[in-house]
Amino acid sequence: MYRPRTYRYDVKSTDLVSFEVIEKETDLFISAEKDLTQKAHSAVLNYRRDLEGYMKREPRFYSSLEPLEAKDNAPKIVRSMIESSYKAGVGPMAAVAGAMAESVGRDLVQYSTEIIVENGGDIFIRSARPRTFGVYAGERSPFTGKLAIEVGSSLEGIGVCTSSGTISHSLSFGKADAVLIIAKSAPLADAVATAAGNAVKSPDDIEHGIEVARSVEGVRGVLILVGDKMGSWGEIKLV
Repeated sequence: MYRPRTYRYDVKSTDLVSFEVIEKETDLFISAEKDLTQKAHSAVLNYRRDLEGYMKREPRFYSSLEPLEAKDNAPKIVRSMIESSYKAGVGPMAAVAGAMAESVGRDLVQYSTEIIVENGGDIFIRSARPRTFGVYAGERSPFTGKLAIEVGSSLEGIGVCTSSGTISHSLSFGKADAVLIIAKSAPLADAVATAAGNAVKSPDDIEHGIEVARSVEGVRGVLILVGDKMGSWGEIKLV
């Protein structure tokens, strides 16, 4: 059943124009200096075509829970997923939401210096100023609505992605309410969030989950929430 994405109010920036782009399973919430709906939708169609075409040629790309090698004909978005999943030790689809967010976001950079693309809790950000995001860990979590992080400025673009073993539709073998990763790219953050989330079965595993995340090159910060317990490392600034 579709759940209204009310958490998107925590992503919206008052200094930017926000709009949604929806195409089949892809549901993006984008903030930019102007309305770029048509350009964003065109980018989504292009990247979905690349992904769907590759899945037809290489069915294991969709189903594998382990890293795969990229075929010579792999499109750019596929290669970004495969590279990120290899670093994290998970299947390539663990990076799909982050890869779509970043791919579309980087296409839009030529039209807007400030870009925020959110895709089911996975975010690509390119901003000249710090941005604050609320952390959603489920309606039962004591942290939801009370916890936010400030992400520093970056004109190179960074990824902020979240995985959950209790509220997300995405596959997770863990029990964390939220595992948030800040990394040099959104597909990497997405894949590592899955890997770290898989390692957390109880509050006692928070430290282990943090070690899993921080061991991956390119990860800048990790925040893990389980019940009323939390742990963090790196560039996590709570506000």
